[in-house]
Amino acid sequence: MFVKICGLRTAADVTCAVEAGADAVGFVLCRSPREIGRAEAAELAAGVPADVLTVGVFKGVPVENVRAAVAETGIRAVQLHGSGYSRADFAALGDLPVKLIRAISLKDGATPEAGEYGEDLLLLDSPQAGSGETWDWSALSTPDGDWLLAGGLSPGNVAEAVATVKPWGVDVSSGVESSRGVKDQGLIRAFLAAAKS
Repeated sequence: MFVKICGLRTAADVTCAVEAGADAVGFVLCRSPREIGRAEAAELAAGVPADVLTVGVFKGVPVENVRAAVAETGIRAVQLHGSGYSRADFAALGDLPVKLIRAISLKDGATPEAGEYGEDLLLLDSPQAGSGETWDWSALSTPDGDWLLAGGLSPGNVAEAVATVKPWGVDVSSGVESSRGVKDQGLIRAFLAAAKS
């Protein structure tokens, strides 16, 4: 089970996630309670082992700014979040030496396909992305290809979510926080243990 811990803002939290077995760590580089600057992201990403994916998360950020952020931070993956990004946007980033992640919320009941925008990974989030609210996974038609389940996951429900919808991986942010934007290292470790069990 591939596990991404997102919205990390401190070196201690990054170290905790990596040591507990995270496959990817995410840094939010757009307006959010979890936002960090490019210099901070570069510093945090520099300490992450090569076998752990470092992901920059972008929402409403123009593609040219995403390219600049990749160059400045050294992140190894780009997550474009929301329906505001087109196939052309993904194509415009296709020459970069990074993995591309398309993150969308399921609002209309349609089942997207992993890779249809040229992305390496598809992330399916709750209709209220970033809210931490649990949603009805049982209504989800499982996409083909590599995809991550996100939205409302926590140490207490991730095992059930995995058993219900059988995603390739999972992504968590607010579900491992003690307060909005503040990670809890005990919850990070508990989430990884539960997801990987």
